[in-house]
Amino acid sequence: MDRTNILAPGICSDPCRNHLLPAFTPKVFGDWPYWEVVSSYSSATAPGSHGISCADPLFQAHKELESTSSGLRSALQELFNEPSNQPFLVDSTFSFIVTGGAGFVGSNLTLALQEKFPEARLAVIDDFRSGNFKNLLGYRGDFVAQNLAALDWELQFGGKKFDAIFHLASITDTTNHDQFEQVHDNVESFRRILNFARPTKTRIIYASSAATYGAATEASLESSAAAPANVYAFSKVILDNIAKQAAAESPDWIIVGLRYFNVYGPREAHKGVPASMAYHLSRQIKAGQRPRIFKHGEQKRDFVYVKDVVEGTIRALDAPVSGIYNLGSGQARSFNELVDVLNKCLGTNFPPDYIENPHAHYQNFTQADLTSARRTLGYEPRFPLEEGVRDYMRWLYE
Repeated sequence: MDRTNILAPGICSDPCRNHLLPAFTPKVFGDWPYWEVVSSYSSATAPGSHGISCADPLFQAHKELESTSSGLRSALQELFNEPSNQPFLVDSTFSFIVTGGAGFVGSNLTLALQEKFPEARLAVIDDFRSGNFKNLLGYRGDFVAQNLAALDWELQFGGKKFDAIFHLASITDTTNHDQFEQVHDNVESFRRILNFARPTKTRIIYASSAATYGAATEASLESSAAAPANVYAFSKVILDNIAKQAAAESPDWIIVGLRYFNVYGPREAHKGVPASMAYHLSRQIKAGQRPRIFKHGEQKRDFVYVKDVVEGTIRALDAPVSGIYNLGSGQARSFNELVDVLNKCLGTNFPPDYIENPHAHYQNFTQADLTSARRTLGYEPRFPLEEGVRDYMRWLYE
């Protein structure tokens, strides 16, 4: 099976494997340092249908070794090798931008970055269309209230240097069928970020979506053909397309796309209808109602806890090459199972109330193949559905 990554086709599984850190060793020729992939197979042709050598410039991260990048790598080494029960302490002066930082995943990411890099300079950009200031209570960084589709990045940030831009802003309501608004705002926002970051090759980590896979019946690989069933998914496909083109044109510029699956967890209530099933069903149960799910509850989703998604997103800071990676739990669980888990966590026993599915195009199955994310990002989800829902219900109701 071809498991090569679509932003870096033909990547070898062994030579480009991420052993967390370091993935590369620095070498210096004259006054021009660069990263060279460590591998005894550097001249071999990469496996997979592409047949592209790992020595190809597309896979060589020839990049000036600035002090901030080496400092980031050192800090991330401590972060990912540290026991989870101990606090993370690092004296850093990194600079990060988080777009959509007042939204669901964005706010969780922003607060996690603030905790793990306490001295970092953070700037959040959000227009509050799908965010809420309450999600950022305790945030100590800068905030720019702007519409990204119209933001003049040079005017706002010209002359400032950033270690990474996390782009999580988008119109996330899949029931919004205004094709122009969805595609224009989602795509043009990303294009402006690429244009701003290109001269400095600032690392970009952006949110794609599992919705790009469309109707699936088995675990989705990143190399699977796009099959968007709605305009939201289509807009994410275009983001992946232009990211792939930008990465191919600049092999030393790292752009990482993350296909989030069905994320649930704290700080999503403000989303309303687009909030997760876990949130909506728990609210129904707490109100003494039977949880309403589509007949006959056999649909399956890759429900992934937001804490796992945030960890995977931060790990993308150390991705050695451009690529697109799935971030999910790696398990498909049925709607009926979710109701059972919620009942156990809430101490209730409400049977499902089965209703007709009004959607003509609906993903009855999602599941992330995590092979690439595990190999390259060192990503390993820590919250199966039972643990994630239990932690979430405590946060919501206790």
